[in-house]
Formats: sequence, structure tokens, C-alpha cells
Amino acid sequence: MEDIEIYTPEINIDQLLKWAGIIDNGAQIKPLIEEKLIKLNGNLVTERRKKVRPGDIIDISGVGCWRIITGEA
Repeated sequence: MEDIEIYTPEINIDQLLKWAGIIDNGAQIKPLIEEKLIKLNGNLVTERRKKVRPGDIIDISGVGCWRIITGEA
């Protein structure tokens, strides 16, 4: 499991995955959601604007698993 640092209290999952370089653009999250490949804290993600906060765990089947942490400014 890798860590992804964020510098805000929360971020949309599509923006986070783009910012972290996991996807190239926000539109790429749609097929991942449709194919039911993304879980947030063990729960299936069904919306691209799902809020992610420090302490959350994102698991994308066949891609990887990340823990969201608070970054230092």
C-alpha cells in the first residue's frame, strides 16, 4: 500500500486519482466506476465526485491500493 498526501481536508476521488497520476484525466474514472473496480474503505464507489479524506483507503482492483494522508505544507 502506498500513501497519497493531500493538502486539503477533502478532495473528490476523480481529482485525487488524476493529481496522483493514477489516471490521466477525470474521464478515465467513469469506466472504473462502471466496471465496479474502485472501493473506498471497502465500499464500492458509484460516483466520480465521492469525497476522499485523510485516513481513507482507495483500492482499485488490478491497479493498486492507496492510503490517503495529510501532507505537510
